Amino acid sequence: MQVVSISSLKGGVGKTSVTTGLASAALAAGIPTLVVDLDPHADATTALGVQPTEQLDIGRMLKNPRRARLNENVAASGWIGQIPAAGGEASPAERNGRPVLDVAVGSAFTGIYDRPDLGRRDLRRLSSVLAGAASYELVLVDCPPSLNGLTRMAWNASNRVVLVAEPGLFSVAGTERTMRAIQLFRKEFAPQLAPAGIVANRVRSGSSEHGFRLAEMESMFGELLLSPHIPEQANWQQIQGAAHAVHHWPGDSAKSTAKLFDALLQNLLASNGQTRRRAQ
Repeated sequence: MQVVSISSLKGGVGKTSVTTGLASAALAAGIPTLVVDLDPHADATTALGVQPTEQLDIGRMLKNPRRARLNENVAASGWIGQIPAAGGEASPAERNGRPVLDVAVGSAFTGIYDRPDLGRRDLRRLSSVLAGAASYELVLVDCPPSLNGLTRMAWNASNRVVLVAEPGLFSVAGTERTMRAIQLFRKEFAPQLAPAGIVANRVRSGSSEHGFRLAEMESMFGELLLSPHIPEQANWQQIQGAAHAVHHWPGDSAKSTAKLFDALLQNLLASNGQTRRRAQ
């Protein structure tokens, strides 16, 4: 099982959009996936089409992680209902003839842990909850846009971290600071952690500033700058507002974006050995 945190120091760079894009690609590839919505705003939960239930949200599971019973409290993404049921016997990657995409539902309750002074015991809360996630091949953790307790809790539970950045001055500078923070956190708390790479998001091909910053990012981060880059898409808010996977949205633009996320997920999963060697 790979646990990947999707992080950024700066808000508004499309971190949740990258999380849901990767989740859409994983669903299309038939990879049993869990999305943990650790952001108190719970935008990933909304975008994944999860309806309110009596199940525990991730904040309440974190409160008592040893009794969390993750498998009983996750919710199936509403995206599953957009896929026609397949005939024949279900594969291990399927449930009731459909691929698996579950959500540990986000809530404002997680905000009680988003502070800078969490001790080691609190940092292990998410790891304890995810001990019940053995049925998944991939876990994507959507972190809040900060380096406070929730993000550090996610890093402690993760194998790797994906950083999301726009090709702009403040976002690039914030990414460099986050890379340093990952190395410090790894030394003190999580020796298994490694940066999986950096996703350049909302890239405008006609912008000279974006072109300059992308070249700067390539110089600064080298192979850690993942490909492909994700361009700015005018209808992305519409797709998320309708709680649809980009792979299920009509139109050539969505199809092109879906292919980019397919390639990005493939490169991310293929880079596992490389990022581990670089971190050592």
